[in-house]
Amino acid sequence: MQPQMVSFSNRIPHRAARATLRALCFVGALLPWSAQAQGQPPVPPLAPSLSIQQGSQPGAQAVPGFWDPRRRPERPDLSRLTVIRFLTETDYPPFNYTGPDGNPAGFNVDLARQLCEEIKVTCTIQMRRFETLLDAIASNRGDAIIASMAVTPAIRARIDFTDPYYRAPGRFVARKDAVLKEMRPEYLEGKKIGVIAGTAHEAFLKAMFTDAVLVPQPNEEILRAALRKSEVDVIFGDAISLAFWVNGSDSGDCCAFSGGPFIESRFFGEGIGIGVRKGNDTLRQALNWALFRTWEKGRYTDLWLKYFSVSPF
Repeated sequence: MQPQMVSFSNRIPHRAARATLRALCFVGALLPWSAQAQGQPPVPPLAPSLSIQQGSQPGAQAVPGFWDPRRRPERPDLSRLTVIRFLTETDYPPFNYTGPDGNPAGFNVDLARQLCEEIKVTCTIQMRRFETLLDAIASNRGDAIIASMAVTPAIRARIDFTDPYYRAPGRFVARKDAVLKEMRPEYLEGKKIGVIAGTAHEAFLKAMFTDAVLVPQPNEEILRAALRKSEVDVIFGDAISLAFWVNGSDSGDCCAFSGGPFIESRFFGEGIGIGVRKGNDTLRQALNWALFRTWEKGRYTDLWLKYFSVSPF
């Protein structure tokens, strides 16, 4: 049973779009890279290799892993940690939201609690508006930000990050009668691709799918309607919000992912990490160790499956 999926599936396209595009547009503005601009021919993008772990339930979907088992981190000295004050966002379901009991809830919140159990330290979780989180860390009103914050050069200048604990890949969605196993530039030559104007996703398509016909749209609602009405052949965007749309009632069961994920860091960033104050290596290393341990034990996988019944990967 997955109440988060039922409760928030219709809200995701709006809430997730706001936060995801906030991060990805920022990445796109920082990294307006194209192969042509660098004097290089465009390289056909391929779905990246990802380490895969299965959920503990029979028949569970495969879940991408972001940790290399060959690079096992050493257990740091945790004796100096007595409490961790986590900060998270107020309204970004299913990652952060207020639960029925009035307390913080969501994927990020549950992950923070797992990390606290692993480190064996007392933790608090405070919800704040996203735009106030960096100032709150700087003024010592919290110790760690776990709020789906994208790792970018500009934010790295203000805080340090743990290793990424998830990524927001780009993916194609097609109508169910036109789904392909793989999406390559030659397969989409002359095809109409819907995409949100001005985003990193549009920049990626311009650089890599040069023979396709891009159809920029102002927002996700219009973009998805264009696919349902067959005004475009496919759409390309943030895989996480698209996963909820594909699985939610708003899609009318029209569509499905086509091909695999694209995680090119030059367009989509380095991933999502936990932010700590500059120089707080004790906490950063402790969280890195706890993240690896949580993944190694399969707890991260089970948590992912709890919130994402349709994998973005």
